[in-house]
Amino acid sequence: MSLAQPRSAKGAVVALLTLMLVRLWLASSLPLAPDESYYYLWAQHLQAGYFDHPPMVALWIKAGTMLCGNTPLGIRLLGPVFAAAGSVLLWDAAEQLAPGRGIIAVLVLNATLMVGAGALIMTPDTPLLFFWTAGLAALARLITSGNPRWWLAVGLAAGGMLLSKYTAGLFVIAVFLWLLCTVSGRRVLCTPWPWLAMALAFAIFAPNIAWNAAHGWASYMKQGGREAAFAPARAAAFFAELVAGQLALATPGIAALAVFGVWQLRLQASPGTRLLLWLTLVPGVVMLEHILSDRVQENWVAIIYPSACLAAAMLPAALLARWLKPALALGFGITALAYVQAADALLPLPANLDTAGEQLSGWQNLAQDAMASHPAFITTDDYATMATLAVQGPKDVKVAGFTADWDRRWRYFGYPPAVAPGSVGVMLTKRRDTPCKDVLGTLTRHRGTEVFATYKLCRFVAPNAGVLLPRP
Repeated sequence: MSLAQPRSAKGAVVALLTLMLVRLWLASSLPLAPDESYYYLWAQHLQAGYFDHPPMVALWIKAGTMLCGNTPLGIRLLGPVFAAAGSVLLWDAAEQLAPGRGIIAVLVLNATLMVGAGALIMTPDTPLLFFWTAGLAALARLITSGNPRWWLAVGLAAGGMLLSKYTAGLFVIAVFLWLLCTVSGRRVLCTPWPWLAMALAFAIFAPNIAWNAAHGWASYMKQGGREAAFAPARAAAFFAELVAGQLALATPGIAALAVFGVWQLRLQASPGTRLLLWLTLVPGVVMLEHILSDRVQENWVAIIYPSACLAAAMLPAALLARWLKPALALGFGITALAYVQAADALLPLPANLDTAGEQLSGWQNLAQDAMASHPAFITTDDYATMATLAVQGPKDVKVAGFTADWDRRWRYFGYPPAVAPGSVGVMLTKRRDTPCKDVLGTLTRHRGTEVFATYKLCRFVAPNAGVLLPRP
């Protein structure tokens, strides 16, 4: 086969299921990242919104832990499963828009480190990427079938996206612009179907709107505040970080194919290629605008990957026959190396280069060391470290969250009061600007001899009742 596809769809399915099983094994083996511990705490108090994001990640964690218990596998269970399901949806979308290219699109997407790592770590981007791909697949079916009822599937997918992460709004904007910019699309806007889809999406999203309305629009203000700063002098540095980060996460060969594939879309005028172009450019332009204010977090770009990888799969056959194999080999090789490094620290990397270690290693020992003196309670000035203490630390020490100036998020949970105001405990902090008049000692988070961070352990007087974080 000229494009180096698996010999049959059956072989591709077997490969995808094998990859899912490998990811499930790794998900059960790797320690939790701090943010995963934080989202696990969300799942202990389900509600329609949280200070940071909508509730979908908490719902996925709750479902996983109901099936597999309060374990890393339970917390991450739906990540590998829905990464495989999303791959099938992308396969279908590619077959609708470019028959014969579905397997290539799936291979290209799964060869990226972004998807390889994102399938293991449970964050709001995990359900967002699935629902985004589902929306793309529904639109592809709409284009090829002409059946307007597919708009209802688009609405369901958009609702799932909006309950996953607020950047899902970019999908809605991209689809609207896609329709608005062609005569046939404007005719569709004169029918009730896209508006029914939007109504369905916002009906699904309505509980989060209601939660925010009842809590001073906390989540919207928090995310909207990201654009408050303006730092154009640093834009070049932020842009360089963005490009370097995406070269690593897409892997160089896949990144080159994806960029060239998106560039080639401009030469085609079919509804499918125009849709892919809008779904890529709208988030891309917003992220480029964001670098005028601050750096773009690497995971934000994940929503571009489905359309960009599909565009790569639509490149001319002669080009793919030459470059697809080496790009896939490099991508899967880098991802496999990252998996081995996360699981076994195969390479003796220094701490500043060991991304997997920085995210996953040393948290349980840090929690145990911080609680070794069995204080009345322990707290921190960092929400993720706080969640890690609660989930991974010894269970005989209270972990208390206080709504002081450094962090307001704990006030939005319905957890019981922690300790009386004025009670004395300890605070763990690595921030230099945190007041700490009485330092009780220093601790490190490390793997072997490599130190990822150094913390102070300080005497702390409770400023208010705060909340008592649940312990699994």
